[in-house]
Amino acid sequence: MAKIIKAISSDASVAVSAVDATDIANEIEKIHKTSAVITAAAGRLSIAASLIGSGLKGEGDSLTLRINGRGPAGTIMAVSDSRGNVKTYVENPVVELPLNKYGKLDVGGAVGRDGMLSVIKDMGLKEPYVGQVPIVSGEIAEDIANYYATSEQTPTVCGLGVLVNPDLTVKAAGGYLIHVLPFAPESVIDILEKNINSLPSVTEMLSSGMSGEDIALKTLEGLNPSIIGSMDVTYACDCSRERVERALISMGREELLSMADEQEITEVSCHFCNKKYHFTSEEIKELAFRRKPSAEE
Repeated sequence: MAKIIKAISSDASVAVSAVDATDIANEIEKIHKTSAVITAAAGRLSIAASLIGSGLKGEGDSLTLRINGRGPAGTIMAVSDSRGNVKTYVENPVVELPLNKYGKLDVGGAVGRDGMLSVIKDMGLKEPYVGQVPIVSGEIAEDIANYYATSEQTPTVCGLGVLVNPDLTVKAAGGYLIHVLPFAPESVIDILEKNINSLPSVTEMLSSGMSGEDIALKTLEGLNPSIIGSMDVTYACDCSRERVERALISMGREELLSMADEQEITEVSCHFCNKKYHFTSEEIKELAFRRKPSAEE
């Protein structure tokens, strides 16, 4: 199981969260049957969502990251709860592209660069917080850092990586998120910049045997860091028959009755885990009349 590690510098001016999320990325590939570049893209977005979501305070809070750069991947969405558990939706699971100029999977080409990254935080208020920023590169990590700089005015470093095996399973996947607080002295920032510039890629560190804890401490090397917390995280979908029923009811009575007349069995598939729910025509009719009619009906 993946584990998010949280660490902080001795003066509390720099905080980092890091995770080895290889299990999560493998689950994404297994559920959605993604091609290599989509596994990398969805994996990176999901790791970012897990790291950010784990910082939410309320038990029922949730975070959604949605990106669409008008590339062949279409929309990719990752939803995390406040414990960092994440689920993922991929519009186009199979995209084949040549490697980029660095000989790596072309995540930016799959995602595209003509669109928006949306960050939606549902914290139990009347309306969720929605932040949107233009996509910078489509490589995900840069886009996350740009969101923090633009929308939250928080200097942030984000590193994400997914290394896919030839058989499309995931060899290594993980990431880190570093927040620099406003009172951080220049001396601390200088050390942090030196650390970041010398860091290997996330997948190189994980492939060499480093853990999430090792990565967190490595980013804060020279700043007397301390581990302040950890949490187990996993790929987790919270779909249920009751939720599917509510979604069907929201379609309206006329649509449901038409659906019941057209087919004996209606199958509804969860976009996040591919679990299938089946309803007979009689059950669909019952849902149609369970809905409270609107004034127009």
